[in-house]
Amino acid sequence: MPSSDLLNKIVSLLPARTHPASSKHAQDKTPLTLKPLVDRKKPTATHTPSLAVDDYDGRLETIRQKEYPQLFEPKSLKPSRGPPKLRTVYLDHTGSTLYAASHIRAVAEELLTDFPANPHSQHMGSQWTHARVEQARDRLLEFFGTTPKDYAVVFTANATGAIRLASELTPMTKGGTFRYARESHNSVVGLRNLASDRGIATQAAEFSEFDDIILPANTSGTSLLAYPAQCNFSGERFSLDVADKVHRLYAESYRKDGDSDSHPPWWVLLDAAGYVSSSPLKLDMLESGPDFVAVSLYKVFGAPTGLGVLLVKRSSIPYLQSKRYFGGGTVLNVAFDRKWQEFRHDIESRLEDGTINFQAIISLHHALNAYAKNFVSIDNVARHITSVTKYALAALSALRHDSGQPMCRIYGHDEGANFGPIMAFNLKDMHGQYIGYADVERLSVMAGVALRTGRFCNPGASQKWLEFTTPELMHYSSMGFVCGDDHDIIGGKPVGALRISFGAITSKQDIDLFAEFLVRHYRNCAQPSISSAQETQNNTDVESEADPVSGKTDFTAVIDETSEPGLRVEIDQVVIYPIKSCRGWVVPSEMPWELTRFGLKFDRSFVVMRQNDIVPMQQKRFPKMALIRPHINTERSVLVLEAPDHPPLEVSLMADTMNLERVDSRICGNQMRVFHVVSNEISSWLSSVLSVTCFLACEPRLLLSDTSKVPTDLMYESDTLSPGNSPFLSPSRRNDMSFANEAQLLMVTHESARQVNEWIDEDSDEPRASDIGPMQYRPNLIVKTASAATDKGRTLLPFEELSWSGVSIGTAQLAVSGPCKRCQMIGVDQNSAKVLKEPYS
Repeated sequence: MPSSDLLNKIVSLLPARTHPASSKHAQDKTPLTLKPLVDRKKPTATHTPSLAVDDYDGRLETIRQKEYPQLFEPKSLKPSRGPPKLRTVYLDHTGSTLYAASHIRAVAEELLTDFPANPHSQHMGSQWTHARVEQARDRLLEFFGTTPKDYAVVFTANATGAIRLASELTPMTKGGTFRYARESHNSVVGLRNLASDRGIATQAAEFSEFDDIILPANTSGTSLLAYPAQCNFSGERFSLDVADKVHRLYAESYRKDGDSDSHPPWWVLLDAAGYVSSSPLKLDMLESGPDFVAVSLYKVFGAPTGLGVLLVKRSSIPYLQSKRYFGGGTVLNVAFDRKWQEFRHDIESRLEDGTINFQAIISLHHALNAYAKNFVSIDNVARHITSVTKYALAALSALRHDSGQPMCRIYGHDEGANFGPIMAFNLKDMHGQYIGYADVERLSVMAGVALRTGRFCNPGASQKWLEFTTPELMHYSSMGFVCGDDHDIIGGKPVGALRISFGAITSKQDIDLFAEFLVRHYRNCAQPSISSAQETQNNTDVESEADPVSGKTDFTAVIDETSEPGLRVEIDQVVIYPIKSCRGWVVPSEMPWELTRFGLKFDRSFVVMRQNDIVPMQQKRFPKMALIRPHINTERSVLVLEAPDHPPLEVSLMADTMNLERVDSRICGNQMRVFHVVSNEISSWLSSVLSVTCFLACEPRLLLSDTSKVPTDLMYESDTLSPGNSPFLSPSRRNDMSFANEAQLLMVTHESARQVNEWIDEDSDEPRASDIGPMQYRPNLIVKTASAATDKGRTLLPFEELSWSGVSIGTAQLAVSGPCKRCQMIGVDQNSAKVLKEPYS
């Protein structure tokens, strides 16, 4: 048992800067509690747009239930059970639309009836497949509003492959340039590297500058102009007639030179991947048309994936860059020992290297059939999607906090502008402060809402609408903030957005449910406000030595300089997580535990890594990590791992006895020092439990070295807090953070956890098997009102800790760096590894 001196250690909160909330609380003792954002028992929808949504003459809901059962709970689709229960509010059609059931069934039936074969052979199956491929080309040309006379269909792996092929075929000369629109997708932006390798100058441009760029006075050499038909960030649409303008501009000069068969100096590449899913392309309505059009077919039909199309204008084919690489089927003859080969004459065979994805092309036939059966034409789909977009814009624009502050800042969709079925936006709280989109995404996952977050692989549009410069972006990157991480608000500004996008089967109900989701969780909410440790870290000293902590450690708390020191708080439990993202181990209450500058000794000293991946595995992506139960045997200096249906495994805590090998790793976007624990036994055990090939890695500084040097009372080497090693959260990752995400310690109070559990009870229609306690939040320190409170004491209130600015445990002085960013990990049941909605929602 710890000594009475240890139990009586005073832990006081560092004086916080006075702010209205804490001062008021200190003066009138008003309980500092948080309430649910809305009363979940009452209707929450506050938008009442009167716009109608086209539903294909009343057939939309029938189409959804019959052809898209993946949207609904399977059992609820039975007629006897009443209206089906929606499982997913799907609002990511720009990412990928959904496939129809009749499409998949027809594909399966054909593959089991006929036998598609490599079209390069000559047997019956091959000839049949070849005919189906050629029929698919014709059907696609008809779908895109053109004919085999004007365009050729070249199958590629995806739209990105089509875009790259177009760049390789364009006969750019060193005097020419590669110009691309600001709103271009990364797949287009990436062409600048290929152009630079050929000695071609590259430059981004605003679409409004295109008319000047193509002028003869501004043109030299042969150049490529690339742009999207529709921006995948904001949905902004751009004119399809750029190639027509080029043609008209240079046609007169060709007539004067008597060279009417020449190609203009500007070649035009149209990225139509996002556009064709919601609007007819109708190339036959254009005077000339682009030289290349890139398309991704799963964005139109949901399946097949792995199949893109490059439409090549027939009149441009004679002027294409000579092909260099060739694969199987693209040549008529080839010599093995000298540089001689004859390419096939038709453009399709010449450009489709190797065996095309003939099974996917056969699937394409059934995709077109299902599309025609359900929607009749792309014109009907366009009309429906336009009405959905208008309704969604009205619905989200109408969302307001009681303060009158708009809930959404929508990017684009200005009056009179041309925007497609994409809405990028960020949420704001009742005070006009931005709400992190990563938080909204996590909650949307729990609520069954499918959307997209980030910058959507569109650097130009994201910087334009989010209003940050390239130097700022590069500075963020130098700090370790990269696309796809959890750093969504930097300096009060969002560095990404939420995006919802609509498709042929989006319904009014989808929009209403999404608006209700936003109101339910974010209307009248305010971002947590505390005295930031970042503002005071330079004025706070840390003692040279830290005392060990244990369960039942006592401390008192003050909120600011004006409050009386009456709050008595104690540490109820100390929890460490020896392996990051695995289950925690509660330190026995009678066992003191060392507090180092890295946090609690052995806390997150190991990570699990996948082969060929530099980011440690996380429980939110691999829930089975919850099944790994570690505990530490201090007498033998080993970590013991247990898991269902697996024998216990022992891992040494002595770094100098391990076979370690340096590997690359990144934590929260930052490069970290990580060492692979080379052991077939350990790797096999972890791989078996997690059902994925993986290995254990460690940070040797957090382990032991020579037991003869370990203090007998603590059982491990001292790396205690010292001046200059203040554990404050800083804008960039520090060396003492180790494998922690945001700070070395996470603290949770019983009172706050109990309040959330009560809210969940109020919101639940069915009794739950067990309460959700503080351990579910994966804390290091669980604290509560001291059991031995004095006459001057009072009880700890729910969420009172939000006003704290610092905590002292013995001689260790710690700064509160802020509320921990929550992730879905707290919704993983630590016994079953099942992902649950609560307590995250």
